[in-house]
Amino acid sequence: MGVTARGNGTHTREDAALGAVTVLPAQEPPAAGPGPDPCRSTADGYAPHPDDLPDGLLVADHAGRVVCFNAAAARITGLRPQDVLGRPVEQALPLEDLEGRRWWQLTDPYGGLAIRTGQPERNLLLPGGREVLVAARYVRERPTGPVLRLVVTLRGTEARRRTERSHAELIATVAHELRSPLTSVKGFTATLLAKWERFTDDQKKLMLETVDADANRVTRLIAELLDISRIDSGRLEVRRQPVDLAAAVRRHVDAHIAAGQPQDRFTVRVAGPLPELWADPDKVDQVLGNLLENAVRHGEGEVTIDVAPAHPGELTERRCDATAVTVSDEGPGIPEESMSRVFTRFWRGSKRGGTGLGLYIVKGIVEAHGGTITVGRAAGGGAEFRFTLPVGAPAYMA
Repeated sequence: MGVTARGNGTHTREDAALGAVTVLPAQEPPAAGPGPDPCRSTADGYAPHPDDLPDGLLVADHAGRVVCFNAAAARITGLRPQDVLGRPVEQALPLEDLEGRRWWQLTDPYGGLAIRTGQPERNLLLPGGREVLVAARYVRERPTGPVLRLVVTLRGTEARRRTERSHAELIATVAHELRSPLTSVKGFTATLLAKWERFTDDQKKLMLETVDADANRVTRLIAELLDISRIDSGRLEVRRQPVDLAAAVRRHVDAHIAAGQPQDRFTVRVAGPLPELWADPDKVDQVLGNLLENAVRHGEGEVTIDVAPAHPGELTERRCDATAVTVSDEGPGIPEESMSRVFTRFWRGSKRGGTGLGLYIVKGIVEAHGGTITVGRAAGGGAEFRFTLPVGAPAYMA
């Protein structure tokens, strides 16, 4: 849908800024401006048409009449361009804030303070309750001169609502995961304090071990939340030290065997020589622990861990040396339609349980090291996770 244009065919310097959109005749012709910007020359195809813009655009002239209303603005507001163009902006787009006050009267772009340059983006309401994100810029010939034109951008609220839903889901998940261990801790400690003398030493030990395990669960959840916050804000720190990746893998396998898993369920294959790896040992342990736990808990059959030099094509950066770790099992695997969502928040697969944040954090840690992580189907039919870690550099050189 193109921008509806009416008028006497004259063009002003608004045309150069709006892709040669015809401006409606104003009560008084605006002052002549400088020549067209060569970077926006329509002959060279540089000047975009207003309908090419992803956000809604409304422009009013020096008299406050709408001279441009693009296709995105029509889609976002539900208004037709022919019903908007040529009308005073406060009538064409009657906006109210969330308290029911008329926004144009509050901001008064043409008669307000002459030092104002615009309005920051805010959530406003159209008639009927439709929400829209609105920002405005006042274009003046000189810093405190009259407004030559008013440029308003419009955006839908769907992306913000998705973010809000994601935050709400995170809060709900955390609240649910915290409730169970904290209830257990509270119950056992209250019972021990009230009836200490009635329990045997073995009973006391069992209850204290349960409290300790639940406290560790709460600690892990809080650590996950901190990791998510750092990943989302780009503040995840990597403190690089020499890491023996093969030894780290064997250490995690030994821990699973000590916890009761049969020794013949694990196969560790190391293809050397491996490049010297500088990485954050705690975060590498976090990645290995999560992938092995997923393979043991959700997979079946033998769990195979391959450690080998990475292929050059796997690296996101131009580096020659990296180590790759592949963790695979013989379980049902991950459905093809779900593989694109494995590393997103709250993905839990077919089996419920857990926060669904582990693989999201794993991906963030690997990428913070400059590596990559992928998921696929193993030769035995199960899930296969493969991540690469570039050799890196010491923390004091990073």
